[in-house]
Amino acid sequence: MAKQTQIAIIGAGTFVKNQYIPRLSEISDLVSIKYIWSRSQESARSAVEAASKNFPEVECKWGDAGLDDIMKDASVIGVAVVLAGQIQVDMALRLLKAGKHVIQEKPAAANNEEAEMALSSYNLISPGSPSKPIWAIAENYRFEPGFIEGRKLVEEIGDMMSVQVIVEGSMNSSNPYFASSWRRSFTGGFILDMGVHMIAGLRMLVGCEMKSVSAFTTHIDTILPPPDNISSTYQLENGCSGIFVMSVSTRSPKIFWRVVGINGTVQVERGNIDGKHGYLVSKFDVDGKCTSSFHPFSGVTEELKSFLHSISEDSSNHKPDPRLSFIEGVRDVAVLEAMLESGSKQGVVVPVKTF
Repeated sequence: MAKQTQIAIIGAGTFVKNQYIPRLSEISDLVSIKYIWSRSQESARSAVEAASKNFPEVECKWGDAGLDDIMKDASVIGVAVVLAGQIQVDMALRLLKAGKHVIQEKPAAANNEEAEMALSSYNLISPGSPSKPIWAIAENYRFEPGFIEGRKLVEEIGDMMSVQVIVEGSMNSSNPYFASSWRRSFTGGFILDMGVHMIAGLRMLVGCEMKSVSAFTTHIDTILPPPDNISSTYQLENGCSGIFVMSVSTRSPKIFWRVVGINGTVQVERGNIDGKHGYLVSKFDVDGKCTSSFHPFSGVTEELKSFLHSISEDSSNHKPDPRLSFIEGVRDVAVLEAMLESGSKQGVVVPVKTF
């Protein structure tokens, strides 16, 4: 039996309780949560209580003293940083400098400027050393079986003719993240926070980068932070163009990615079959024949397993899956930042910053 990798979780909010603790519980043979940290003792204790059923040894840590304890504990190999978007990068860098491998929740950074500063700081940590700590970004869409299958099928449809991404979201008062204060004070609001997922899915499906964008943004639902709607065209580096349309909150949620090729079309659509949420992946051939397969969500579990494998004692060179890399997460942010900039300038074409 493989030795469990000991980790700490920095953050004790909704996503930790709803996703990290349940998903890590599914792979408790691989991992042991040694600590859960929060700024307040009350918040940390609440999360520890939720985790203790599957991780009875988990300890509660809070405040500066608790964070210092975690950084000094050599038995903690990796740390998951699950905090407000405005402070995640600073926290991740503190832990990386302390020698911890880090998996940080998306978005990778608040903007391109923060991303550049973060990369410069990270490159100064153990430069050239094979033992440089891993900085991973938790972008579960890159690990979803539906997108993995979709990427394979896109390879079969020949030269791309157009790409469409339609996101009609359901961010309303029934959503546990609706009242999130940090998302409401984040530049770009829910468009940036939710949109990096959608861009990650798009970039994975097409297998190339976005060159430039032109977008219009609006603020219609005033109970949401601006903007809450974006309509963008973009050009890929392979010459193909496409559209990206996102409404944060709608009455009839629908999300799909559609790649049209000269020899067929591939569509990945979010859905629910037999009570399971996931992606329906369809391929339409030139003769009109359609083949489909449904893939339940498992991306969060798969990304965590990949991170744990890359930092485990069994991993001799500590090389993460490229899908986890900080650079990948930064590229998602760069696309959204270009769209938001274009929207603020009434649709002017904006190049996507290269990382």
